[in-house]
Amino acid sequence: MAGFGSLAPKTKNLVVAGGLSAFVLGVYYYTMRAVGGTDELQVAIDKFEEMKKKDTGSSSTAGS
Repeated sequence: MAGFGSLAPKTKNLVVAGGLSAFVLGVYYYTMRAVGGTDELQVAIDKFEEMKKKDTGSSSTAGS
């Protein structure tokens, strides 16, 4: 890192931008892996929608 100060300003900006981008992508990747593939909120919403469809279907057939 001793030669970093001797680089042109645009080159330094590119190096810093690359490092920050790598860090952000690493954090994003780690977070997505830690969370996993299950989205608990989406599962609850799907169950609610399924329950709502069953209720709507059973009430409409009972009323006919």
